[in-house]
Amino acid sequence: MTRFHHRLLLSLGFTFLLTASADAHFLFIRIGEHAEAGRQVDVFFSEIAQAGDPRFVPRIAHAKLWMQTTPGKFQPLQVRKLPDRLRSRLPADGAVAVSGECTWGVLTRDVPFLLRYFPGAIHGDAKILNTLRPRPKIPLQITAVVHEDRIEMVALADGKPMPGAMFTTVDDDLVNEELKADKNGRVVFRPDSHGHFCVYTKRVIPGEGTHDGKKYTETRDFATLAFRWPLVPSGGDPKAVTLFEAALAKRANWVAFPGFTAAIGGNVDGRAFGGTARVAADGSVSLDIDEKHAEEWVQDQLGSMAMHRRAPTRQRARPVLRFADQDDEHPLGRLLTFVGGAMASSYRVRDGEITVVNRAIGPQHMTITVLDNQPNTEGKSLPRSYSVQYWDGKTGKLLRTQSIQNRWKRVGRFDLPTRLTVTTASGTGLNVRSLKLARHKLLVKAAK
Repeated sequence: MTRFHHRLLLSLGFTFLLTASADAHFLFIRIGEHAEAGRQVDVFFSEIAQAGDPRFVPRIAHAKLWMQTTPGKFQPLQVRKLPDRLRSRLPADGAVAVSGECTWGVLTRDVPFLLRYFPGAIHGDAKILNTLRPRPKIPLQITAVVHEDRIEMVALADGKPMPGAMFTTVDDDLVNEELKADKNGRVVFRPDSHGHFCVYTKRVIPGEGTHDGKKYTETRDFATLAFRWPLVPSGGDPKAVTLFEAALAKRANWVAFPGFTAAIGGNVDGRAFGGTARVAADGSVSLDIDEKHAEEWVQDQLGSMAMHRRAPTRQRARPVLRFADQDDEHPLGRLLTFVGGAMASSYRVRDGEITVVNRAIGPQHMTITVLDNQPNTEGKSLPRSYSVQYWDGKTGKLLRTQSIQNRWKRVGRFDLPTRLTVTTASGTGLNVRSLKLARHKLLVKAAK
């Protein structure tokens, strides 16, 4: 085996076979972690893994993708064109294999040839992935059996193993490793580091033909398999946990909260209301207002604010998180995945503050994006404005967007809400709801 640095990353660019040009591009699939709008799968045509080349997106826009989560059941995915990539969506969690195909067309280098790509990717629990099957009637694909310390791969040409096939791996540091298959078409790859890998192979088929009116004398097929190693990291990352806990500690909390009362008024669905509100020490809310139509919404909003501000009354178990990727340049901060839990939660942290919260709630995906915080007297952060997007979990359709504005007032040792405005945009139009609080009184005098 040889190892050598190479600028070209992932999956079988045609010029890789023809020249050593650093301008070569590759088609590859990358399955992401649960993030904004859910879990996505991206298809790039690029010389690097992190971003595609917008010039070539129209040439790959006709690519097709299939998802396999149950052995032998291949579900076509809806592919959308973005400025520098193609994108589709996946279930929020669970093991999945994605396969694709894209015919580039006829090119002429030393000879005219038909260029075809067959990218693939796997993600999730190895026990489930190892039960999945090759997609039938595919000219070239890489299959895999995953073990704790290695991954065994076979290149299938028209469903049959290719003895002596050459495989090339590429890691996050753009380091390649060449592997030669045995007489059964099998290679064993033992990744020596954590990160994202792609393995690619090729096949050349002699034979004349015509594609889109252009003649060719041979067909060149390229197949890839992309995956993150290990497929399912065990436990959390101490650095990720520390980053998240520091961001939690920066939020303003109501320590030894006694509860408060306040005059309340506002507008819900075009109807004004007024009266009084009481938020108890345990965060429960009681209202005496003159518009019953507004009660449920007002109670939910005050209850949510109290839940997020009240300091925990007992020591919680440390959260278990890990970094979802290696992207530390994202404008909204590093993506952290919460290990375990029922809502496939993930977060972003930037400058010591939580900037994004992603959750899968039933059939919907929700993303909260913090737009502006304000420091309180102790230098802790209070939310001033943020947005919330809701997507359909199956189709990825944006259902509605909310913009929220909060204002606060210092009363004793506590930062209490004075105003909340929620603007909701959806297919039915724009809706604005608001509430205002004044004349706050703490229920009992807080100890100094």
